[in-house]
Amino acid sequence: MTKLWSGRFTKTAEEWVDAFGASISFDKELVEEDIEGSLAHVEMLNKTSILTDEETGKIKKGLQKVREKARAGELEYSVQNEDIHLNIEKFLTDEIGPLGGKLHTGRSRNDQVATDMHLYLNKQTKEIIKSLKNMQTALVTQAEAHVETIIPGYTHLQRAQPISFAHHLMAYFWMLQRDVDRFEDSLKRVNLSPLGAGALAGTTFPIDRHYSAELLGFDGIYENSLDAVSDRDFIIEFMSASAMSIMHLSRLAEEMILWSSQEFRFVELDDAFATGSSIMPQKKNPDMAELIRGKTGRVYGNLFSMLTLLKGLPLAYNKDMQEDKEGMFDTVRTIKGSLNIFTGMIESMTVNTEVMNKETHSDFSNATELADYLATKGMPFREAHEVVGKLVLTCIQQNIFLLDLSLEEYKAASSLFEDDIYEVLKPSTVVSRRNSAGGTGFDQVRHAIGLAKGKLAE
Repeated sequence: MTKLWSGRFTKTAEEWVDAFGASISFDKELVEEDIEGSLAHVEMLNKTSILTDEETGKIKKGLQKVREKARAGELEYSVQNEDIHLNIEKFLTDEIGPLGGKLHTGRSRNDQVATDMHLYLNKQTKEIIKSLKNMQTALVTQAEAHVETIIPGYTHLQRAQPISFAHHLMAYFWMLQRDVDRFEDSLKRVNLSPLGAGALAGTTFPIDRHYSAELLGFDGIYENSLDAVSDRDFIIEFMSASAMSIMHLSRLAEEMILWSSQEFRFVELDDAFATGSSIMPQKKNPDMAELIRGKTGRVYGNLFSMLTLLKGLPLAYNKDMQEDKEGMFDTVRTIKGSLNIFTGMIESMTVNTEVMNKETHSDFSNATELADYLATKGMPFREAHEVVGKLVLTCIQQNIFLLDLSLEEYKAASSLFEDDIYEVLKPSTVVSRRNSAGGTGFDQVRHAIGLAKGKLAE
């Protein structure tokens, strides 16, 4: 098969060389964007009188026919035509004859592929933002139901202070909100049009790049043709935001794995998001959470691969840049899939409130409250810290907890203790009193949930 660019060549490559150099096996995913960009381009060629009305009508009709076939799965892509652009052009010429060749007037595959990826990431980023908000909604729904459910809070994976379970969940809401903000901000760089920049130097045809950008919904154009065809910052930025996002998912995945274990039993995951063992009948494994935790590595890898790809790459387009797509596609699929799975896990999980309540009564996570109690009565906090530490040691030696100590034992430690200490030490009291801004106090948590709902409604 004669290639569309074969005019100056006297020898054709062997099939295995063609296969190595072709990108159609993966960039066919850009078929919708490629046709969308071509429809805008031909409209612009007509506006600038480069194509006649008749030529424009025939090309548009042909492109629409190709799109119909693509959506119906009727196109047979060819490695000999290398990429999605030449394949579409071949399909078009098959539909309308040599006139199809005029579609490429005033543009290059270099600006064409960049345009496709801008269109693709614009669509996918918006879908990811929607998926992030769906997960945020699931978190808020569970949080509303568990404002006064108390869970041990941890530092160093050791019991620290009791907190509202809703407060813990809402920490992830705000992580995801930063992800939403990052993706939304990245659209400023995604929504620029490289179309019409040509191979690297622009074109002699009197094209109107602003018009084609407007037709495609872009906010503006690249002001430098070299930059337009060689920029992949917008993909790196997308991958970076994705890496941050899946890092957040990985942290929650780890906690879901711990919480659903026999050792914690804080939550039970729905059967739809767990699997069994081929040999141990009793097992219920949190496989989806584990898989998301594991997929973090591939998203990080895609980002690092892209950074390495562009490191030291001279202007303008180089064949290296063909490697920019598979990682982008994979990151999109991974992030969207992970968010959708996580939303389902959160919506359907069972929260074992009785287990959580029992655990907060069986530890020393209320010890800080004792130190604060003494400090409010005038004892220097460092001295209070030592007094409470000794009381904790006494409890450990007697295999009891702070609520089990007698008032006499408390007064022996400090005359500042009164009989109200037992109310102060209740986990519900410990949590409810922490009403500093952003704290775990029930009123603060309800306030935070209200703020979150406002964010989701924006």
